[in-house]
Amino acid sequence: MHIYTTGQWVLLFFFYCFCGWVWESCYVSVCQRRWVNRGFLHGPLLPIYGSGAILILFVTLPAANHLWLVYVLGLAAATALEYVTGAVMERLFGVRYWDYSKHWCNLNGYICLSSSIAWGFFSVLLVRFIHPPVGRLLADVPSFLVDPAALVLTIAFTVDVVRSTQEALDLREMLTRLAEENEDIRRLARRAEVAAAFAGDDLRRFRERTEVEKLLLQNRIESELAEQREAHQARKLRRREAAQERIRRRAEAKLQALANIAQTLEMARNNLENVADAADASLESRRADLDECIDRLRRWEVSIRSRSENVYRRSLRILENNPTARARQERGEVLEALRRLLDR
Repeated sequence: MHIYTTGQWVLLFFFYCFCGWVWESCYVSVCQRRWVNRGFLHGPLLPIYGSGAILILFVTLPAANHLWLVYVLGLAAATALEYVTGAVMERLFGVRYWDYSKHWCNLNGYICLSSSIAWGFFSVLLVRFIHPPVGRLLADVPSFLVDPAALVLTIAFTVDVVRSTQEALDLREMLTRLAEENEDIRRLARRAEVAAAFAGDDLRRFRERTEVEKLLLQNRIESELAEQREAHQARKLRRREAAQERIRRRAEAKLQALANIAQTLEMARNNLENVADAADASLESRRADLDECIDRLRRWEVSIRSRSENVYRRSLRILENNPTARARQERGEVLEALRRLLDR
């Protein structure tokens, strides 16, 4: 077994993180037919590949002369790492960054048989063909450079991890907040329908005026000419501007829907003033209920207007770099709505 210093293990970790990033980015880019800077971090590193390579090397190098043992040990170690990492990240961030739920013989969507088999073959490839020349190259690095290089890389990596973790937590908070917002707005819209019916308003016309997706469609049609004029710009700049425009249109559509709901509720409240027995207790209760609904709508309006585009952009970066990311329950609907902001 090769004995490495702590600094050498750290350099090996970053080297295989980079190799994993190159492989994943190229593979996913081919599948998506566009360049994808794959991974959780900003930098060109995929820690799960670095961790997996170090773990595989640690458990298999003592048995490097027995290929079948290398295969089995590597398969088991990498599969365990993949499961634990996937489960912890979903529990921490509320998003599943890879999902094998549709693969045959999977366990909770975190691991599957085909992936585990691939890890076994990768272990043999790593131990027999990839790592020997890498190990020789590492041995040629002057010892006085190893620890400083490892320290510098670790500091940069730590800063990136902290920054990316905060963005992932922001994404979790956004998904939770938007899910609550959407659900409460739906409840208020249903309450407004009841109020509109009590006031004799046209429910069909009300629903048309408060349907966010229809409002988005109208805004999208109106903005097509502007998007065509931007077609000559660089691809990256055009995509960024298009995403910002979609963010703005979606916020405007939601604010317009809120305004329409609030208008209906206010009309219903004003109609109560014309009821003959305005002092009736049931009317007072209904008026208080309408006032409370209108107040909630105003709070959501303030929240939407104060939401920074930077928060959206940070969340979209994570989703763009992880096109297979999924979320459960009500967060899943919000995540897919955010992902549509990336559509070309």
